[in-house]
Amino acid sequence: MKKLLSLLVVLALFVSCKNEVNPPVEDAQPIKLTAVQKQKVVQDNDFAFELMKQVLAETDESNVFISPLSVSIALGMTWNGAIGDTKTEMEKTLKMNGMSVNEINEYYKLMQTTLPGIDPLTKLSIANSIWYRDIFDVKPDFLQINKDYFNAEVSSLDFDSPDAPGIINKWCSDKTNGLIPKVIEKIKDEHVMFLINAIYFKGIWVKQFKKDDTCEGDFINEQNQSVKVNFMNMTDTFAYAEDEYAQYLEMPYGNKAFSMTVILPKKSDSFSGLTSDRFNKVLEKMTNEEVAVMLPRFKVKNKFQLKPMLQAMGMQKAFIRIAEFDGMSNLKPLYIDFVQHDTYVEVTEEGTEAAAVTTVAMQTESLSSRPYFIANKPFAFVIKEKSTGIILFMGKMGSVEKF
Repeated sequence: MKKLLSLLVVLALFVSCKNEVNPPVEDAQPIKLTAVQKQKVVQDNDFAFELMKQVLAETDESNVFISPLSVSIALGMTWNGAIGDTKTEMEKTLKMNGMSVNEINEYYKLMQTTLPGIDPLTKLSIANSIWYRDIFDVKPDFLQINKDYFNAEVSSLDFDSPDAPGIINKWCSDKTNGLIPKVIEKIKDEHVMFLINAIYFKGIWVKQFKKDDTCEGDFINEQNQSVKVNFMNMTDTFAYAEDEYAQYLEMPYGNKAFSMTVILPKKSDSFSGLTSDRFNKVLEKMTNEEVAVMLPRFKVKNKFQLKPMLQAMGMQKAFIRIAEFDGMSNLKPLYIDFVQHDTYVEVTEEGTEAAAVTTVAMQTESLSSRPYFIANKPFAFVIKEKSTGIILFMGKMGSVEKF
């Protein structure tokens, strides 16, 4: 009897532990959006596909990974300091038509506050920061808007200090779980502000691949060369669709709030046919089917300078000396030096880990290395011959008249 009781206790403990390790997962509850916010999601996805198209056109990289949301948020913070044509061009590029300033900021706030908590099994963090040169005069209203709507951490920093790049880089590393440890190599004398967004994602597949089923196979790359890679294998039920352009497979994470949709074009040169409209139509007709999946393990790390891509999308004035960022500061000229996009993604049998940092660098004329010489009070002057040093004229101006 004692042996039987002991066996029952062990079994009970085993069942209890098993339930703790594998608790039942309820499907995610949808995020509630207004009609205007739903339209903005459509616009954001249009921006995503357009940005991807421009990146593919500009880069020679075989593997490309971007975070359109990170770019949108970083530029959204910057947009709050723009006026006039500069702001209009940014709105056109970011697809912000049909919304008021308040509605746009409320949309960004909603996404950043709701997305990270919708799946307790998936790690998602979205962080923003603004770093500005300690002698740069920033308008308080601009900083407050970005604190209120983007939860931005705002810091005044001595950009001339050799420690300054490391301080900013540590923030980026901390917010991306070490995946993106460095975004700033050097701070130029002309740099007065960095507006940074960081996104970190770690999702576990609902249906994980078994490591024992992973095997080596041939992958035909875009140069039509055969290379050996490790393929993960599984046969299971997934949302699936197919059209004349590609096959589409949706693989969910955690409580199914997030998923990866893998798109396999039927022609090797047909990525240009990937559009937001096509993608939306495919999502509507996806059905659950048993699919034999063979997907390579992969890892991608990118660094893109997005200035030419954004210019091609209509954002011109923000990058030149006549840019209008009067909502940010009264300093002239003030314009964007670069928009840098650092990304990382790793896909394995367990799931996906990804990160992105978008850095918008604002610049003006040098504030640190150039001394101020403002002749707005009495002054003297000397006219001399340079080689001999002989003085030809001397003068003193105690009062100046307009002429």
